[in-house]
Amino acid sequence: MNKSSKTLMGLNSNGNWSPNRFKTSTFQLQDRNCIVAPLSPRSGTTNCISTESTRTWFYLNTCHMLWEKAKEVKEEQKTLKLFTLKGRAMRHGGGDMWQSVNLDHPATFDTLAMDLNVKQAIMGDLDLFVQRKDFYRKVGKAWKRGYLLFGPPGTGKSSLIAAMANYLNFDIYDLELTDLRRNSELRKLLVSTANRSILVVEDIDCSLELQDRLSKNKGPTPNPDQFEYQRPQVTLSGLLNFIDGLWSSCGDERIIVFTTNHRDRLDPALLRPGRMDVHIHMSYCTPCGFKTLAFNYLGITEHPLFVKIEESIERKNITPAEVGEQMLKNEDPETALTGLIELLREKGETSEYEKQ
Repeated sequence: MNKSSKTLMGLNSNGNWSPNRFKTSTFQLQDRNCIVAPLSPRSGTTNCISTESTRTWFYLNTCHMLWEKAKEVKEEQKTLKLFTLKGRAMRHGGGDMWQSVNLDHPATFDTLAMDLNVKQAIMGDLDLFVQRKDFYRKVGKAWKRGYLLFGPPGTGKSSLIAAMANYLNFDIYDLELTDLRRNSELRKLLVSTANRSILVVEDIDCSLELQDRLSKNKGPTPNPDQFEYQRPQVTLSGLLNFIDGLWSSCGDERIIVFTTNHRDRLDPALLRPGRMDVHIHMSYCTPCGFKTLAFNYLGITEHPLFVKIEESIERKNITPAEVGEQMLKNEDPETALTGLIELLREKGETSEYEKQ
């Protein structure tokens, strides 16, 4: 096969098929038996190819397009997975380190009890991230994104993670740091996670002693008599390298999500951009979040009691989980909302710090 025929069929100089040659090429039919095609981006010349070669090119090009379409359909129809560590594999260092179950969490951004502008900002950031593969490579950054979700328990951190997975069609890897004994295990886990996935480290302030090294209120010193194999040995430097070091570039299109109830307890080295790029405050329930929950649970968008409830929510500490639990008690809107008003009366006032 001559060079021009190889070029038309998408073959490189070694005879290997390169489908990328077809993605931006344009062709113009000059007569019944001849087609003009660019030889290569470097040559800038054209070549007249026989009808037989043209049919071959169209066959290969059609196969490539069908293959790409099949990948898109498969991605859209795939069943999301929730991965967790295999204890035996981590202890003995062999075999697959992850085991999975189907992820069938119903959370979406429409059902999240968050302010609309916050949800739109998160979705916009996710959309921008998945579209910028070439940009990340151009600026010399690994194609990953770090999120920190912080706030009181019951404010929807886990639901937000599930909504992100459903929105992007990404699998979730749930990483429990206390299951690990050394930094090398972190690296092995990172290599074994798939692209287009979300790696989750929940309650990072409780997982290991990774609090602010400058804090004067450190916890008690571990007992030196404790057996070495019983103490987690994952260090702060090991975690930082896992998030933002050389090993973090092993893979593409990955999102790392950390959650904590106390952001102030985390070391500043963890909080900087490049590690935790986006900080999302998961606050107590807001009037906007309440309306979302009222529609989710009771199927209503307006009610005479809404005004009273919204005024109370502005001044009280109540989580979306507590509001949802109250609405689960009765399907009648009047009864459910009246019960919520009673619950709000028992709640304390929101502090100025919590309003920020």
